[in-house]
Amino acid sequence: MTQAEKARTFAALHVPGKPLILYNIWDAGGAKAIAEAGAKAIATGSLSVAAAHGYADGEAIPLDLVLRIVARITTTVDLPVTVDFEGAYAEQPEGVAANVGRLIEAGAIGMNFEDQIVGGTALYSVEAQTSRIAAAREAAAAAEVPFFVNARTDLFLKEKDRAKHADLIAEAKDRAAAYTEAGASGVFVPGLVAPELIGMITEAASLPVNVLMMNGAPSASELASLAVARISHGPFPYFDAMEVLAARFNDVSSDT
Repeated sequence: MTQAEKARTFAALHVPGKPLILYNIWDAGGAKAIAEAGAKAIATGSLSVAAAHGYADGEAIPLDLVLRIVARITTTVDLPVTVDFEGAYAEQPEGVAANVGRLIEAGAIGMNFEDQIVGGTALYSVEAQTSRIAAAREAAAAAEVPFFVNARTDLFLKEKDRAKHADLIAEAKDRAAAYTEAGASGVFVPGLVAPELIGMITEAASLPVNVLMMNGAPSASELASLAVARISHGPFPYFDAMEVLAARFNDVSSDT
């Protein structure tokens, strides 16, 4: 498939009620393993990619290295590859457009694009983030790739007290609507786990809704019943793999 065909295939996999499962990986080897296991698409996790190469999350890993990793993944598997691109390594729309263009050149057909200010404590204003999303969309149009911009809001990750998440639903809906108008392809609400609140988002959103599978989240089947279209596993596959690696080492070292 061409890159554009992969992008269209990826978009078509987002079906409310029949969610696309993305088991996020961090390198070409992981992508190959997941592809051979039957995955329909490949997704990276920003924390996983960074940690696997000795960096902290939050754009600490150099952009050039991220793009080399993405290029190795996209040349290793013949599946759509979407990248957790954090804040696109830029604040201003011009920088976002330039970096998204480079990501597309590396073979990616989509990205997660968050609205938190990387390295800060706040979120971008709706106006600022919509300008950034529009810039990403313009870069994709210039590359002639129907790039999937998964607009992530960090409202729920920032608020650690889940009892207060209901108070954030109105703002989340407003952001989702604004991001949709700016050219987003999907809406990502990591940190939101209450079924009734997830249902409010899927009911209000006109785009596919992505949920992070995390502690306290509903099962995949329940998320499907809530009209979720995409389920991501984020950094948890990496954490699990590292636990297995350490356990295996302990097993073999205990034999000596």
